[in-house]
Amino acid sequence: MRKPRDIDSELKALAERAKQLKERRVQQLGELVIATGADVMDAETLAGALLSIVEITDSAKRESWRKRGAAFFQGTARNRGEGTENKLDGPRTADGGTAPA
Repeated sequence: MRKPRDIDSELKALAERAKQLKERRVQQLGELVIATGADVMDAETLAGALLSIVEITDSAKRESWRKRGAAFFQGTARNRGEGTENKLDGPRTADGGTAPA
């Protein structure tokens, strides 16, 4: 006869793993806000902008945002590990340029 599985300990391990994944997701969302320069906005403005985005159902606009986001991540991935010359030197504007000082 086979040894019975310890279902309780497996469930506990899965719950711990789920908790770690949720924490990592929150951390990554925070890093995304910082990387895009949105951390200069107050929380109310950022929340309002995100709520507006969620309400938009125009698939063309969403696809445009998706492509722009993909380009952002591709650019970020290329610049990793290349020293300080490629670091952000200030908040970014909506078109990806640096905001005036």
